[in-house]
This record gives sequence, structure tokens and C-alpha cells, in this order.
Amino acid sequence: MRKFFWFLNKYLMVPMFRLGLGTLICNPITGYIMVLKVIGRKSGKLRYTPVNYAILRGAVYCISGWRKTSDWYKNLMTAQEVEVLLPGRAIFGSVAEETDPETRRLVIRQVLKNAGFAGFFEGYNPWKITDEELLTKTAELPLLKITQVGIGNGSSDPAGWGWISAGFLLVLIIVLLIILL
Repeated sequence: MRKFFWFLNKYLMVPMFRLGLGTLICNPITGYIMVLKVIGRKSGKLRYTPVNYAILRGAVYCISGWRKTSDWYKNLMTAQEVEVLLPGRAIFGSVAEETDPETRRLVIRQVLKNAGFAGFFEGYNPWKITDEELLTKTAELPLLKITQVGIGNGSSDPAGWGWISAGFLLVLIIVLLIILL
């Protein structure tokens, strides 16, 4: 399953967000997804990681489904800063692990609901599980809070791929106008 998500993320999710088309693939079935732009702790290279998220009280939250073994989690904990490509905007923020039990209960449930079909991969239904069961079963899941401190580089900014989708759309419109006129 992990290899399937790696392939899906690398060849579909990340390119869609870099092209500025993230809003087209985010919905209740496939899930609400953001892409983290994380600097590798060993390589120093920029890495793109799609994750499910929830927004609460002005902060963006995500969980590391593979617990603390995820490379992106380790990279974030080393850097403590991240750029985030949300479906409609890009932000720059500081990262901290959320430990407050009440916030964890609210946010983890919402992230799992926002994950669409992937929300069930933890082995329970995020809509029906009790609060006590949820807290017990997710005790090992790191909940990361991203607090916005600035704006990030989005798909239409320098180094983004938004120009490709905009250029394609422009050519398509011109071709359609030529055909119709």
C-alpha cells in the first residue's frame, strides 16, 4: 500500500499541485490534500509531500500516517519550517507537534474525515469511533500544527508550474476560437 501511495503522490498529486490544479482533485471522496515543500535533512534537496489536512483556529494541521518513521516527518522536525501548497493558496509556516488532548481529539478526527477514502486506512471509521477510542488508537500519530508566518511560493509564482497549465489553456481557447469562427 505504501508503494501505491508513493507512486500516486509522485506522479499525480504533486504535479497537479505544481501545475496549479490542486483544487480539481480535492473533494470529499479523494480527500482534501495539501503539499508540503520540505527540505531533506540529509540531502538538503527540496521534497514534495502530499498529506491530508484540516484547518482549525487559523492553523493548518496534518498527521503522519506512518508515525514518526516517515522521512517527511523527520525532515519537518529538523527544519521546523515549511512551505505549504494548499488547493487555493501557498503559505510559509513554522511547525510544532500538537500535544493538547482536546485539540488532538478534534483535529485528528477532522483530518481523518477530510482524508476521504484514505481516512479508513487507520482501521476504523472516523465518523463513528468514540472519542476515547480515537485518542487511544491515535496516541502514536504525530499531529503537526503549521502556523502561518508568511506567504509561500505557489504554482503561479517563480519556480511554479502554473504557467504550463495556463499556457495550455490559452492555446486550447485560441484553437477553439479558430475552429468556431
